[in-house]
Amino acid sequence: MVKICCIGAGYVGGPTMAVIALKCPSIEVAVVDISVARIAAWNSDQLPIYEPGLDDVVKQRRGKNLFFSTEVEKHVSEADIIFVSVNTPTKTRGLGAGKAADLTYWESAARMIADVSKNDKIVVEKSTVPVKTAEAIEKILSHNSKGINYQILSNPEFLAEGTAIQDLFNPDRVLIGGRDTPEGQKAIHALKQVYAHWVPEDRIICTNLWSAELSKLAANAFLAQRISSVNAMSALCEATGADVTQVSNAVGKDTRIGPKFLNASVGFGGSCFQKDILNLVYICECNGLKEVANYWKQVIQVNDYQKNRFVNRMVSSMFNTVSGKKVAILGFAFKKDTGDTRETPAIDVCKGLLGDNAHLSIYDPQVTEDQITKDLSMKKFDWDHPTHLQPMSPFAVKQVNVVWDAYEATKDAHGVCILTEWDEFKTLDFKKIYDTMQKPAFVFDGRNVVDAEKLREIGFIVYSIGKPLDAWLKDMPALA
Repeated sequence: MVKICCIGAGYVGGPTMAVIALKCPSIEVAVVDISVARIAAWNSDQLPIYEPGLDDVVKQRRGKNLFFSTEVEKHVSEADIIFVSVNTPTKTRGLGAGKAADLTYWESAARMIADVSKNDKIVVEKSTVPVKTAEAIEKILSHNSKGINYQILSNPEFLAEGTAIQDLFNPDRVLIGGRDTPEGQKAIHALKQVYAHWVPEDRIICTNLWSAELSKLAANAFLAQRISSVNAMSALCEATGADVTQVSNAVGKDTRIGPKFLNASVGFGGSCFQKDILNLVYICECNGLKEVANYWKQVIQVNDYQKNRFVNRMVSSMFNTVSGKKVAILGFAFKKDTGDTRETPAIDVCKGLLGDNAHLSIYDPQVTEDQITKDLSMKKFDWDHPTHLQPMSPFAVKQVNVVWDAYEATKDAHGVCILTEWDEFKTLDFKKIYDTMQKPAFVFDGRNVVDAEKLREIGFIVYSIGKPLDAWLKDMPALA
């Protein structure tokens, strides 16, 4: 029986291995992590991450050919194929601080693999890593090989949170990069055979190592660039009276462009976009490509500008101050159908409002109070370290109250701020909300989920990203 071990039981490792176990019942799959609490959660009825369909997949295979364990060295030693899905945070100090990936956890994993291995292994990069990481890992393994042969493959994930299980069941493509040597090609074939259990062969793309690593960064950079492009247009729409939804629809009808990722919003978030673009910027700078680096840097700058612009619009609309005012925050996850808050725009928006002394009442159907408190008290990039290395007991953020009901959040509020496009926010009883709010009552829609005209009929002053401004907002311009 082929044995697979995945180091790292996070958003990538857990779901990916669960689906491999489901689709390949003849393969034994072990997911290992040093976090006792995380592994305990994977073995419980309350999984550590929320993802539609994941629960069912895990429960079908757990204890049969899918195992979650803290016995890292045992399972690594026994495995034929080792997926490495560990954290690759952005460096906060030293060379490349603020841009380069910190490969501390990757290097540690590679050294451990070398220490405990007794037979030849295929080691697969599953985390998002900078180009040439495989070369560094090869060097560590080859210099500690003890006569054991290692083949390094790059197999980047292209999962969208909220649809990860569906993406794994029916992927656009599976990308496998390896060495152009007989041993390298044999390793590529071995991993290809795993995916071939359910993925059509024409969707399994095989490349060299560097192309696979760079393709992942490039894909995320292109997607983020589209979001920043439409968000830049949203600012122009507000200034001119155009409607960004109509502009996006017209642009998206062009078959060369297409309609996806053209929804204006308060900004993009998630674990990959910003990190991967910063990584890309650093690689470009290291290779002397200053103009290319500046081009990609602008995608991040527009994203930051959009979040700042949104906060400034809120403050200026509410008589140029939110000090002492209750503001309801609806949605904290970076997008609907996930509890993930990594790099969510909500963090920066909330911090901006807290900086002006607002009182926040936050509701999200999937994000816990502990997570929200932690996110609002953490330094930038801290989120990407393993949980046990993050601040253990975050200080309670004054002026923040986390509630489990949208109507509780909005009661007595001066303004309502929608930051995640949860479906339930589209069907809220806004007349009921209006009646319990301070007047004038404001709605700031960062996701364009509500019908602004209907809300105005109720009596709200409404700001929707990229939509024509009503008279109140025109009289109080936002200074970005």
